[in-house]
Amino acid sequence: MDRQGNDTAFTRDDLYGTKAEPTYAGALSFMRRKYSRDLEGVDVVVTGVPLDTATTHRPGARFGPRGIRAASSALAWESPYGMPFDPFDKLAVIDYGDCFFDHGRPESVPDAIEEHAFGIISKGPALLSLGGDHFISYPIIKAHVRHHGGPLSLVHFDAHTDTWPDEEDKRVDHGTMFFHAAKENLVDPAKSVQVGIRTTNRDTMGFNVLDAPFVHENGIAEVVARIREIVGDNPVYLTFDIDCLDPANAPGTGTPVCGGLTSYQAMEILRGLAGINVIGMDIVEVAPVYDVGEITALAASHLAMEMLYLYATRDSA
Repeated sequence: MDRQGNDTAFTRDDLYGTKAEPTYAGALSFMRRKYSRDLEGVDVVVTGVPLDTATTHRPGARFGPRGIRAASSALAWESPYGMPFDPFDKLAVIDYGDCFFDHGRPESVPDAIEEHAFGIISKGPALLSLGGDHFISYPIIKAHVRHHGGPLSLVHFDAHTDTWPDEEDKRVDHGTMFFHAAKENLVDPAKSVQVGIRTTNRDTMGFNVLDAPFVHENGIAEVVARIREIVGDNPVYLTFDIDCLDPANAPGTGTPVCGGLTSYQAMEILRGLAGINVIGMDIVEVAPVYDVGEITALAASHLAMEMLYLYATRDSA
């Protein structure tokens, strides 16, 4: 082990590279990256969005960012297994801390999240957001479209489509965000794909759906090929609801549904997408209070690293 000590979330000078420190101690930034709000020279910002007031079943995802950061300490001492390179050798990554909003003024929360995201990406870095419930993706996608233009391709891993209709008013609801994103032309359903779905919603709104049975029956390679065919070179926003995983692999979430993907399947699918034009990413719906031995938060940490790998390879295809 490098004798440089611990608390590298505060003490590291170089934003690149992986440095080992005791996994059981130290400041719990995501993957021991430096806590900073200085965006100079930064490639990717990791930020937490601790919202769970949009949940329709069990709350608790407000503690997801904290749980993912804590679980990531078990991974941060070495380069990720099986990747051809360490993403931190190519990407300068910081932990920006969490988005602030006034929970007592719920009507102000969507705009606060959007402005938080836009304030980061408008200065150059890409954004990896840790939820929080899945509603956070909607204002974050709005921020990405403001900066990059749209519509984007959505690559969406979930047990639920989150396209339930909401014609009358814009509910702060983690089941309606992509209904609005499609209606507002933020994302193009024809160039978007939803993976792992296993709840009934008859109106797909034109999204391509590779449901959980499709994944199990056709395998990882076919899923990867279909996603690549659908999104092509279009800019991609990648969102992963942890309930895409089977409850055996991710019990710590608000709306678990049996029959989902394994953590292995999800990681291999993401890794197989190396080179797609991903511009923004999030992982959401980790609720540590329902977790068992941190396995849900640990899975989320692994998946977040796969997302960083994707971002590091986006120009390689």
